[in-house]
Amino acid sequence: MGARTKARKRALDVLFEAEQRRLDPLTLLADRIAQPGTEAALPQYSVDLVEGVVAHRDRIDEIIATHSHGWTIERMPAVDRELLRIGAWEILFNDDVPDAVAVDEAVELARDLSTDESPGFVNGLLGRVVDLKPTLLA
Repeated sequence: MGARTKARKRALDVLFEAEQRRLDPLTLLADRIAQPGTEAALPQYSVDLVEGVVAHRDRIDEIIATHSHGWTIERMPAVDRELLRIGAWEILFNDDVPDAVAVDEAVELARDLSTDESPGFVNGLLGRVVDLKPTLLA
């Protein structure tokens, strides 16, 4: 597993835990940075992902909700919801990651961590975000 893949997984862990425990993601992130526990220190890219998702969460959620036909954000599996947020942030707000890589990484994490239907759902929705990217950032 590559360094960026591990960083995405760690960011997913923070976002997922914050949601499940109803904590502020930035507060939990600060706790994980200060006291990593049994795991290695959080990679900087994990920090960038969490901070980026939180900073743009309203816009990201609006985009996800608009283009996830038949699924409300609340109805999605929690892992998928956070993967979609991470993937959408990388596609829309991080020019260092090619769009195809952002989609592939989210799909692989969905394959490893979520339901059997999740990889196709994540791929389809993030593919739509890629297709609409020029209009979404206008």
